[in-house]
Parts: sequence; structure tokens; C-alpha cells
Amino acid sequence: MRALCTEGTGMASELNILEINTTNRRQVRQFLDLPFRLYRDVPQWVPPLAPDARRMLDRRRNPFYRHSDAAFLLAVSGAAPVGRLAVLENRNYNAHNHERTAFFYLFECEDDAAIATALFETAFTWARERGLTHVFGPKGFTALDGMGLLVEGFEHRPAFGIPYNLPTYPALVEAAGFEPVSDVLSGYLGGNTVFPEKIHQIAARVRERRGLRVMRFRRRRDLRALVPALREMYNAAIEDTPDNVPLTDAEVDAMAAQLLWFADPRLIKLVVAEEGAAQRAAQRGTERPVGFLFAYPDISAAVQRCRGRFFPFGWLDMLLELRRTPWLNLNGAAIIEEYRGLGGTAILFSEMQKSIVERGAQHLDLVQIGADNARMQCELRDLGVDFYKTHRMYRRAL
Repeated sequence: MRALCTEGTGMASELNILEINTTNRRQVRQFLDLPFRLYRDVPQWVPPLAPDARRMLDRRRNPFYRHSDAAFLLAVSGAAPVGRLAVLENRNYNAHNHERTAFFYLFECEDDAAIATALFETAFTWARERGLTHVFGPKGFTALDGMGLLVEGFEHRPAFGIPYNLPTYPALVEAAGFEPVSDVLSGYLGGNTVFPEKIHQIAARVRERRGLRVMRFRRRRDLRALVPALREMYNAAIEDTPDNVPLTDAEVDAMAAQLLWFADPRLIKLVVAEEGAAQRAAQRGTERPVGFLFAYPDISAAVQRCRGRFFPFGWLDMLLELRRTPWLNLNGAAIIEEYRGLGGTAILFSEMQKSIVERGAQHLDLVQIGADNARMQCELRDLGVDFYKTHRMYRRAL
């Protein structure tokens, strides 16, 4: 436990910063419950699923802790939690990017710069003790964790699993010495939007000429069987790209288990190439994944109603929401480099609209596209996408 006294905070009692014991149920509950108080009057906020939130702190079940470490800090004034913060040392990330960087994540705080600064200073000390030289974030444990602080679009409910924060947070983070370094954007597309026919024509030609096909699925167990191939494709795609981290087998298995229970297999598309096939009529050989499109029904409304808890009846409400929600989230679309300039993106766009039509969706939320991906943004804007939410990434040297 680290404790310090702050002056000028307006609080009658001493402010303590605790590094919680993740096997102590009371401390874990205090850490996880704080956002419910801070957002009690915010109708847009969507709580995390309770099992997923607890798993982040579970050093036995979370595969992150097999190679890396994290600390969870709680700011307490008297007996009342008033802020929290996680600081992560992802050793696989640092090895892949040749860095010594810590991540910050799960930041929540009352509107008081002294509390926020005390939390971050404790995190900085933790990072320095491990020889780390920078802090970057908000960035979480896996590729599924939404990143950044929301700086635009507070009036909109977030897509399921994407961070939402109070408008005061960017100023609190900057008061602790962080500087903005990049943005990620989320876009809206109405379900009645009609893509130009040319998109579908290009997609058909590319499939024919390049020996590509789109795999469709009906059962969750068919998706699970593809998990190893998807891991291989993901790790190959990020091999030479900065600010990413390869996934381990255990991490991919955990992410698949987390996702598949609410996935609609019909909305998962996998683009595969026939190795050595010069034309469609060629004899089928070995196929390798070269791209994917991952959309899923947005169950945020049900998660709000049950406050993230499956029991006693939250699971039933969420299952019903999977069928009736008018919202789809597009949370993953990619094609490997060698096919991008050959019209491969047209396949993804074509399949995107097919998913909207087949589902009968009224709204599509395209989740967290890097602002530096100007070409993708331009193509999506031409299709009618309105980029209406912005999350910001911050960095600070130690």
C-alpha cells in the first residue's frame, strides 16, 4: 500500500493510493464498483460484462499474466473510493516493438486533478521500478479491449466493449503530464445505405482473378475450429507494424471464448486464398486466410439494463437482445498487404453491406479506425460513413 496526503483537494480526509491485492474480494469489488457511482446519472454509459471485468484482475485465469504484469490502483478518501487506475507492463509488446513502455488503462476518477495526479504518480513509480521509460494509453490487455479516451461523441452510446468516459477525463490526464499522440475514429452508417454497384462488381472480379473466396459460417463450433488459422494471419499481418503485439495461443483461446457466446456466425466472413490457384476452376489446394470481416449484434441496451451481470436474468435479456437489436457493430475488417492494392478491400465493403442486408440492421457502428489510415477513412466516407466518435491516445515520458 502506498499512501500520500494531498492538500487543496477539498476533501476532509487524507487521500490514500492503494495497490490492491487482487485476491482480496473486498478490494476487487471496490475497484470494479467505482464506475457505477461515477456514471449513475449518465444514460449513455454501458458497464462491462461482470465476468470480463473480473477476469482482468484474475492472475490465475487471465493469460496476460503468463508473460506480463499489472498493478491496480485505488484512490481512497476516508473509506470512499474516489479514483482508480491500472498500469500494465506488456513484455510481449515491448519485445515486439523494441520499447520499454507501460500502458495505463481502466482510469476512472472524480473531477479532481489532485486525485488523478496522485494515481498517475503512483503508476509512474511502479513503471520506473521495472525500468520502463514511457507510459501510453489508455490501452488494455488484449486486442479486443477498446482503446483511447473519448473526446468527441459523448452524446452517443458506445458500441459494446468500446470505452466511454466522462468529458472531464482528457483534462485530468493532460494535467498529469500526458500529451495526445493519435486518434481513433468510429463511424456510423445507416442500414438503408446502398453501396455503388461498382463495389460489388470489383469484388466479384477480384475473387475470380485472384483465386479468393469468402467463407461463411452457420455454427459457432465451425468458427472455433478456425481460431489457430486466424491467430497465424493476425500475427503475420502485424509482423512489421508498430504499436501492435503478437497473440499467444492462450490469449487467442481466451478471446475466442469471450466472443463466441454472443457472435452471430453468419456475420463472420473469412477471405481465403487458394494456394497456387490461378483461376477459380483450378483444383482446390491448400487454402490460407488472407482477410476477415467481423460484425456482431450490439447488446449494449441489454447490458445497461442488467448492469453487466448475467444473473439472475441478465443472460436471458442479452440472448433476446442478440436477436432483436437493430444495431450491428463492425469491430474488425482487414486484408493482408499483398491484396490491398489489388481490390481486396472491395470484397470487405461488399460483404459489409451483405451483412447489413441479411441481418436487416438499421444501424452500423464501425468501431475504432486509426485516424492515420486516411485512405480507409476516405473510402468509407465515400460510402456514406459519418465519423462521429473520436478516442484519443496519450503518451508521457518518465
